[in-house]
Amino acid sequence: MRDGSAPSAQTRWERHTERPLLALALAFALAYAVPIVDSSASGRLIHLCTVTEWVVWGAFAADYLVRLALAARPRAFVRTHWLDLCAVVLPIIQPLRLLRMVATLLLVGRRARMAPRIRLTTYVVGSVVGLLMFGSLAVLSVERDSPEGNIRTLGDAVWWSFTTMTTVGYGDHAPTTGLGRMIAVGLMLSGIALLGVVTANIAAWFIARFERDDAEERRQTRALETLTEEVRALRTEVSALAARERVGDGEPR
Repeated sequence: MRDGSAPSAQTRWERHTERPLLALALAFALAYAVPIVDSSASGRLIHLCTVTEWVVWGAFAADYLVRLALAARPRAFVRTHWLDLCAVVLPIIQPLRLLRMVATLLLVGRRARMAPRIRLTTYVVGSVVGLLMFGSLAVLSVERDSPEGNIRTLGDAVWWSFTTMTTVGYGDHAPTTGLGRMIAVGLMLSGIALLGVVTANIAAWFIARFERDDAEERRQTRALETLTEEVRALRTEVSALAARERVGDGEPR
């Protein structure tokens, strides 16, 4: 803390739960991917993955409730974390598998941004990888069985996600269902947002670098001006001493 006081209960909770929630997020990614990648998975395995997804989402929802209870101002916490609340409520209103994925991604992202030890670059890279992976799996799950769909394999889905996030859009693969197009819109908006974050981060780095260079140049300029003034003062003193000596030499003895 800046004032030297002990961290709040909410801050301590966030520090202690950061790594466990990250592990749960990885478990969710695995549970979400297995039934999509392995279309011949047994019913028992699919049920286990579904239960895992709900458990992970429940853990993040419980984390939100605990942080709300520990917040010094609960109403302000709800206002500033409204996206977390939407992610918690969304799967309850409509228990759709894709909504559980979206809600968990939102909760993971919001929770990661609150962690002070996670740098912006790490967050952006993790967001890109996560969106590519989940976007590919999500579009494959809804497009693979579409009669008019042309995204049939995981490779097609990954290629489509990459071209969509970068807003290149070659058009060789495209979603044909309404849900698939909604996923495409989400990926495009996310790709534009992440590109903006990366661009702003690079611009800020260059600006900070230029400011440091300018400050160093100004410091050197001031030092040169100071030295110039000192040299001028010394020359004036030397000239004054020389003049006094000449006057002294000209006096009769």
